[in-house]
Parts: sequence; C-alpha cells; structure tokens
Amino acid sequence: MTKAMTRGRALTAAGLLAAAALPLTATAPPAAASDNGQSLRPALGWSSWSFVRREPTEAKIEAQADALAASGLKDHGFVFVNLDDFWQKCDADGFAVDSYGRWSADTAKFPGGIKALADHIHAKGLKFGFYVTPGIAKNAVTRNTPIEGTPYHAKDIADTSTTEKNYNCKNMYAIDYTRPGAQEFVNSWARQFASWGVDYLKIDGVGAQDVPDVRAWDKALRATGRPITFALSNNLPIDHATTWRALANSWRTQGDVECYCGPGPHGSGYPLTDWSHVLARFASAASWQPYAGPGGWNDLDSLEIGNGDRAGLTADQRRSQLTLWSMAAAPLLLGTDLTQLDPVDKPMLTNDRLVAVDQDGIAARRIVDSGVKQVWSKRESSGAYAVALFNTGTSGTATVSVNWSQVGFTGSGDVTDLWSGSHKGAIADAYSATLRPGETRLIRVTPVNS
Repeated sequence: MTKAMTRGRALTAAGLLAAAALPLTATAPPAAASDNGQSLRPALGWSSWSFVRREPTEAKIEAQADALAASGLKDHGFVFVNLDDFWQKCDADGFAVDSYGRWSADTAKFPGGIKALADHIHAKGLKFGFYVTPGIAKNAVTRNTPIEGTPYHAKDIADTSTTEKNYNCKNMYAIDYTRPGAQEFVNSWARQFASWGVDYLKIDGVGAQDVPDVRAWDKALRATGRPITFALSNNLPIDHATTWRALANSWRTQGDVECYCGPGPHGSGYPLTDWSHVLARFASAASWQPYAGPGGWNDLDSLEIGNGDRAGLTADQRRSQLTLWSMAAAPLLLGTDLTQLDPVDKPMLTNDRLVAVDQDGIAARRIVDSGVKQVWSKRESSGAYAVALFNTGTSGTATVSVNWSQVGFTGSGDVTDLWSGSHKGAIADAYSATLRPGETRLIRVTPVNS
C-alpha cells in the first residue's frame, strides 16, 4: 500500500510567515515542473494509511480532521486530510461500480458519502485528499457501462489482457489510451472527484508502464477547473523522474515507510514503523535530490510522529525523521493518530523553524556520508545555509563534523540551533556535534564577512 498525495496547498497565516522567512531558492529549479499551479511548497497534513489502515470510516476521518484543527497543527500549515485506500465497496468480482463504471464508496463505512466527508473537512478550514489507482474495474467491463457524456462503453477502452496493480479489490484492467473514450472515462472520474470537493489526489500503484495513466489523470484534473494537487505512489523508478516531475506534484521515491509489524491484521497497529525503514530514506533522498523543486517534490512517505515511542521510533529518531524530510523539502504528511498527540511530539510538529526548512522549497544535498555519520546542506535564498548532522546508528555516540568549505563558504559562520532556537554565535571554519544514536543537530549558519 502507500500513502497520500500532494499537490496544492494554501499556507495558513503562521505557515506563510514561516515559509516567507525562507524564500524559494535563488538557483534555477529542475526543468519541466508541472505547470498546474499546485504545490509550489511541499504539502503538509495527515494521511489515513499508517494508523487507520484498511478500516477507514467517515467517523474516523472526521475525528482526525477535528483533531488536526483543534490541536493547532492547522495553524502551522498542516492542512491536508487525506483518505487513502479501502474507501471503496468490493464484491466477488472486484470493485462495485456506479452507472458509469467508476468505483462506488462503501456506504457502510461512509454513510454520508464522500462529498459529506469533504464538506466536513472544508468546514474546518482544511483540504481533502483522496485515492485512486490506474485502470478500469472488471465489473465496469463485464457490465459494459457507458462512459459519461460519450457514445463509448467500458469494453471500448479496456485492455483485458493486462491487469493493473491494486491493493484492495484487485480486478482492474488496463486502459488502452489509443482508443476513443479512454481519456473521456478518466475525465468523468476526475469531474466526479472535483464535484465531491477533492483537493489532492493520490494515484497509487504507479510504475513506468503507467505513464499514459498519469498523463491522462493530469489532463483530466486540469480540465475540472478545480485546483487539485496530484501525487504519485509508490516506489517510482528514478529513470522516469523527469516525466513524473512534468506531470505531477509529488512522487513516492520508495515503498512504504510502515513496517507492518504491529499485532493487528496485516501488521496493523503499533508500532507503525521502525528505524530501518526511515534509514532507507537517506539514500533515496540523496539520489532524488536533483528533481525536487517548486511544483514537484520527492515524497519520502508518511511522518510517524505524534504518538510517542509506540509509533516505533525513539524521540531522537523522530526528530531525525522530521529533520531529513524537512531538509529534503518533502511533503510532511503525518501518519499517526492525531486524537492522541504525545506531549513530546507536538512541540516537534509545531516548531515553525523546522516547518520553514521544509517550506523553503529547496532539497538539500548530502555532503558527508561516512558510516553512521551524515551531513546534509542547502543554501537558502537569504544566503544562509541549513545544515543537518546525523548519527544514524542504533548504538554508541558519534562526533559528526563538517567544514564550512564543504557547506559552501570559508571563514566563520554565525550559527543558530533550529531545534532549540538557541543562538550559538560565530564559529570558525567547521562545526561538530557529538550525537546520541539516532540523534540529529540542525543548524542555520550565516557566513560572516571577514
């Protein structure tokens, strides 16, 4: 499975101030970014997959939206509430479909319907995210349902020799986009989602073979006239990175961050993740770094911060996860239970200095990679540098050092610790930190003119 999607976000007052403190990079962003006008900054919010998993309901999602607003997280820019998979109704042959061959919502789980859920979320000043996968349902083809507003039917566009990846009801045929009616089918689905109030759409199970689907959905979402952030998932091939960037607002760079090691069905429940799953993101973030920029972001998957140690990470590891995601300018989509916010974790998530590092629109480079010692750096348009030092080990302290010349300047730098907010003053030539296992140090350093 995977998580939510990412494309337009309006900053709230506090989030806007935080982002404004760090303008977009002065260097040229990667070429050919999606020009749909969405996700000029990485999306912030919550996604249902990690905690709610296969049992989403209207009541559960509304409770998370209520908590997101009441907790104050919304005031720090966290505005998306993304319903992931398992909102649909299945029968023995796959997805139940409506009269035009589109998935039907499970009314036992969502008695008010998807639009009512979106309306509830919007009433809280939040944005609603939704979920789909490529293809057309077997039931639509079997029934040969009409394609809304056209003379075509499901059998006219389905390639029944090829199935599409799906994690729930399965039984999805590929769409042959060379056939008349194919784009119109996706257009009709996008119009339906827009009419329900979708602000963010995640298309899951995407691989290189699904470029035509991604292209069709991009075109369809634009045609709705509604601003909808478009996110791709998961574990997308990097050799198609320029294509993902041209068509979408974010793309999952790896598989799921969840460990599926909980005691519940399909590994649900706590813990949600473990350090090895977070640690794997360091290498992928370094590889994908050149492709991130305004309008398109490398999605490292959900942030498992909010429920303390039981989520599967120590407090130091949780700070390191948020630091890496922020340095990578990745979407910050929480996967935890917001109705049970941990008193240690809430200050992490409401630290506007960290949010601002994420929202500066610049993906950091890894400049030190030596055993458990890593250093990441990015130059902000103000001329200051954000620098993160990590001890990625699980035992033993490590002294992690970086020369200012590696960061990008020489001489002295005026240093502020961004986690604590403490000003350290001018430090000459280099910086070092002795870190506990899994700990990070995040600083902003401004070159001092000699």
